Amino acid sequence: MTDLAGLTELIEPAAKAEGLALVRVKMLGGASDPTLQVMAEDPRTRQLTLEDCARLSRRLSDLLDEADPIEHAYRLEVSSPGIDRPLTRLADFDDWKGHEARVALAEPLNGRKQYNGVLLGTEGETILLDVPGLGAAGVPFAALHSAKLVMTDRLIEATAPLDAGDADEIYETEPTETEED
Repeated sequence: MTDLAGLTELIEPAAKAEGLALVRVKMLGGASDPTLQVMAEDPRTRQLTLEDCARLSRRLSDLLDEADPIEHAYRLEVSSPGIDRPLTRLADFDDWKGHEARVALAEPLNGRKQYNGVLLGTEGETILLDVPGLGAAGVPFAALHSAKLVMTDRLIEATAPLDAGDADEIYETEPTETEED
């Protein structure tokens, strides 16, 4: 089994050296297709450019080749956390206050393992959410299994790219008869 805490300790200084904040380190794919996924972001913009990604990937590839912390063959995937990003640090729940999130717990709390609602921030080590039909709810950060933002128009607007210069052109077309029906 891969020591994710040890990998995180190894990878985090490399991300910081590139001016990036580490969001998540995770092994995916199981024994048949193991992939080491590293998510990072620029702490000022909460985004990751293609150049940032390539630079961090090269640095991590060299670091992991030298340290050899994983006993078997694997792929390295370096990426942005994306729009519907995972929430992995306590500060994420304050940073994304006002946005919808899906929070899954390792064990049920008050009869529930999943809480969906608008993030209200944190109080100490407790995540606060406004859950429809339940109201304000507190979930201990230590009880989390996983958490992520939910894709909404508000979130898309809040995470618009800094520069769309490399994006493909958008062409407006007239709808066809089948599209109008």
